Amino acid sequence: MKKRILFVCLGNICRSPAAQGIMQSLIDAEGLQDRFELDSAGLYGGHAGDLPDSRMRVHAYKRGYNLTHRSRQVRTSDFDNFDLIVAMDDSNYSRLKSMAPTLSDEEKVVRMIDYVKGFPQYDSVPDPYYEGAEGFEIVLDLLEDGCRNLLETLNQSSKK
Repeated sequence: MKKRILFVCLGNICRSPAAQGIMQSLIDAEGLQDRFELDSAGLYGGHAGDLPDSRMRVHAYKRGYNLTHRSRQVRTSDFDNFDLIVAMDDSNYSRLKSMAPTLSDEEKVVRMIDYVKGFPQYDSVPDPYYEGAEGFEIVLDLLEDGCRNLLETLNQSSKK
C-alpha cells in the first residue's frame, strides 16, 4: 500500500509544490514510485489552478526540478486521503490541526522543519513570496534537507 503524503503551505505556489517536486525527485531516483503518492495544497484558495510562482519554478529548475503542480486548496477530505500532512510553518501547522476532523487525523499533521537537520537556525520553512532570490534558494535548501530526512525516516519505519 502506498504512503500518501500531502505538503501544505499558504498559497500552494512556492513551498509546498517545491517540497512535492523535491520529494518526487528523491523517490524517482531511488525507484520507490510504487511506495509513495504525493500532492500539495494551500490553506488559501486564491491561487487555485495556478502553476507555482515563476520565481520558484526558475530556482527549482536550476536544481533539476520541474514544478508543474496546479495549486489547490486543502479540503477536509485530504485527512481521509493522506497518511501524512506536512506543514511548512507554525501557522500552517496550527490551522491544519484545527481543521482535522478527528484526533487520529490531527496526528497526521507534522512540521517540515522537524525533518530539517542541517539548518538549526530555522524554526520553520519561511515563505519566500515577498523575498528576493535568496529567499527561494534558502527554501529549496531547507526542503532538500527536510525531504531527504523525511524519506529516510519513512523508509526506516517501513522496515520495522
